[in-house]
Amino acid sequence: MHRETVRTVAFSDGVFAITVTLLVLEIRPPEGGRTLLHELLALWPSYLAYAVTFLFIGQVWANHHVMFDHIRAADRLVLLLNTLLLMIVAFLPFATSVLAEALRSADDQRVAVVFYGLAFAVTALMFNAIWRYARRHRLLRDSIDPGGATSVGRRFQLALAWLAIATLSGAFVPASGVALIVAFNVFYWLPIRGEGPRLPE
Repeated sequence: MHRETVRTVAFSDGVFAITVTLLVLEIRPPEGGRTLLHELLALWPSYLAYAVTFLFIGQVWANHHVMFDHIRAADRLVLLLNTLLLMIVAFLPFATSVLAEALRSADDQRVAVVFYGLAFAVTALMFNAIWRYARRHRLLRDSIDPGGATSVGRRFQLALAWLAIATLSGAFVPASGVALIVAFNVFYWLPIRGEGPRLPE
């Protein structure tokens, strides 16, 4: 049975909104002991992790809309795959907290960056799964032509490869893994070729 995607998108929007709100709760206020300014500046790892993750979730939300703008119906498996995607997104505040703590203490940074990168990479994996399933089972609207669908699919595949490389890089040089994720955020805020609806001829 196929269903309209309106409720799927609305539920997803709610999860995205709650998740980005929870991110700020991972920034703990200073506990004292030194000057307030010094304590606030010492929280820079939390600010960095917060900003990177917030922008990542923001572009995931934007690209989720791009994807579901072109998916005309959601069957049971699309709903399951989307639920798994949201489950990973809701996990990101925890991964962000782990990264921030590791950057602050300088302990196990490689493990923290790999853990953080894996959470991002699994998010990209779920995007690919949803899009490939929708294309294979002809659940896409006529608003996107085959060329546009291919462009969107390639963009999602590149995201998975990019984040996998960032995760692997972080296992050797933590700063490079974080830098690649930052670059990923910048690139994936750019529009996807073919993402818009076809104009009537």
